[in-house]
Parts: sequence; structure tokens; C-alpha cells
Amino acid sequence: MGLNISEIIPRRELEISELKGKLLCVDAFNTLYQFLSTIRQPDGTPLMDSKKRVTSHLSGIFYRNTNLLAEGMKLVYVFDGAPPEQKIGTSKKRKESRDLAEERYEAAKDSEDIEAMRRYSSQILRLNDEMIAESKELLEAMGIAVVQAPSEGEAEAAYLARIKKDVFASVSQDYDSLLFGAPKLIRNLTLSRRRKTISGWIEIKPEMIELEKVLNALEINLDQLICLGILVGTDYNPKGIPGIGQKKALQLVKQYKQPVLIFKSVEEKMLGLKEEERFDWKEIFQLFHKPDVSNEKFKFGKIDGEKIKKILVEKHEFSEERIKNQLEKLGEIIEEQKQKNLGKWF
Repeated sequence: MGLNISEIIPRRELEISELKGKLLCVDAFNTLYQFLSTIRQPDGTPLMDSKKRVTSHLSGIFYRNTNLLAEGMKLVYVFDGAPPEQKIGTSKKRKESRDLAEERYEAAKDSEDIEAMRRYSSQILRLNDEMIAESKELLEAMGIAVVQAPSEGEAEAAYLARIKKDVFASVSQDYDSLLFGAPKLIRNLTLSRRRKTISGWIEIKPEMIELEKVLNALEINLDQLICLGILVGTDYNPKGIPGIGQKKALQLVKQYKQPVLIFKSVEEKMLGLKEEERFDWKEIFQLFHKPDVSNEKFKFGKIDGEKIKKILVEKHEFSEERIKNQLEKLGEIIEEQKQKNLGKWF
């Protein structure tokens, strides 16, 4: 779901070549759900092996990251830990929405309505423990570092991008990363120029959003940006405050400036919310202001071609020829790294 403030946020398109040699912290769950949602059959069915085990996420991990590694990037995938208590209610609502979408998908399937099947299938997204464990295993076999966050992966990625000098940016589709203080946020990190959506194919380009430029352009500070996000709606209060969109929220934040005064100005609207949609803005503010994060170390292993084949070809029946071709590309990356290391001695 995430925060939507796209209309007011300045950003610039990015050439993939600009990221050569850069270390990037990736919001793992955000990326895996993106793979589950987009890598599907025409009727919306995810990729599966003969045992009906979903493989869309593994396909996305392997092919996209092979291309990114070949472009000279270093990647760290940051996985979610235990969700904050304030997010549990949101998770329950999402489950209810998924259950309803699943019922509608089955009805569409019975009536052979391919368009409806494709539409509802994207709403039936679940990452189970086995899929998460396997994703970590494949990433590590590709030489990509894996970090387990104590809580929100997005918050941890933003934190690591903020405190570690060697991290260039955090990677996520969600703007919440900015509220967590990510100095640089990269969206649409892919070599592909098109993305499949419910309404068809759209052209996409990688883009970078810099927090300092956002704050300067909007003429606000980070605390005020957090307040703006809460007014519009975050993962902790998805509906936000009815009648307050991005531009209105910005206007209120600039007018009242202090968090207490900002929310005092919309107190009546907040009291008018349905009981299940009410929220404590101070609690949510603190979740963004002081998230549960830790200074994790990165461990980059060696690319293990045999392990990759075991996971993808032997276990999940990926095309051996296609995997072999991609492994050759990874082999070229290894050789290039060896040459660079050798060059340091001369």
C-alpha cells in the first residue's frame, strides 16, 4: 500500500550507468511483492513448478539481480522483522481484502473471465515463511548480502543508507522511506523500460528522490514531512484523514508548522473517523521519528553457481539452458572482480 505523495515530490530520472559501483539497500518485502504481483500468466496465475509451488519471486530475484550485478551494483536486501503493534490492524484489514479478492478470483475463474481473473489475482499476494527463507538462500548464493531487520525492513534500509558512508541509497517503491529519513530513495530499479500493470503495459524509468531536495522544494523539515504523510495516510493509518490530499496536507503543514498545532487543526475531522480508522498521530509520528533499527553489518559471499542451479533447476524446474546463460553472465562478473582486485597490487 504505502504512502502516496507522488504529486508533490521532486525527483529525477536516473540512468542505470550512474549506479555502477554503488552499494544499494533494498527493501526486500516491497521488492518481492512487486515480483509476485507482476510476474504472472495472462490469467493472473503466478509462475509455479509442477508441485504448485509459487516461483514468481525466485524468477524476479534471479533475473533482475543478475542484470543489476552485471551493471556493477552491489546489493543488500533488507528483510522485515516483527511488525510494530500499530501495523497489526492494517495487516488484518489486508488479509480481509485478500480473502475477498480470492473469492472474486474464484468466481471469475468459474465464469472464465480472464480480465477479472488478472485483476483480482494481483490482490491475492502472500509471502509465506518458506518463500522468504528460499529468497534469502537464493540471494546469498548470488553473492548478495542479506540483512534481517529488527522490525520494518524499509526503516532499516533507510537507516543504513543514512549512517553508512558506503551506502549510496535505499531502494523501494514506497515513499515511506523518506519519512524514515532515507537521504536518497531509488524507485523503479530495473533495466526493463516497461512494466505490466492491471491496465496494461506502462513505460518506466529508474528515478532518484533526494530527501534534502524534497524538503527544500516543499519548504518544510523532516518532522513536518512525517506529519504530511500521516495526514495523507501511511501503512499505520491507511485511510489518513478524509478530504485531505497531498496538496492540502502540504498547505496545513506549512501553515501550522508544529506537529501539535497541525493535528489540532484537523482534530474535528479525526474525531469523525470510524472507530476502526481512528489513530494516535503521536504514536505514528514516533514510529517514523525513532523506528526500531540496528547497525547491521553486511556480509557479501561468493557467487555459488551450483547452489543456484540446485534451487532453481533441480528443485523448482527452471529452464536449465536459461539458468546456464545467466550463470555465464555471473561468471563474467566474478572475473571482472578478480581483475579489479588484482589491479590493486600494481
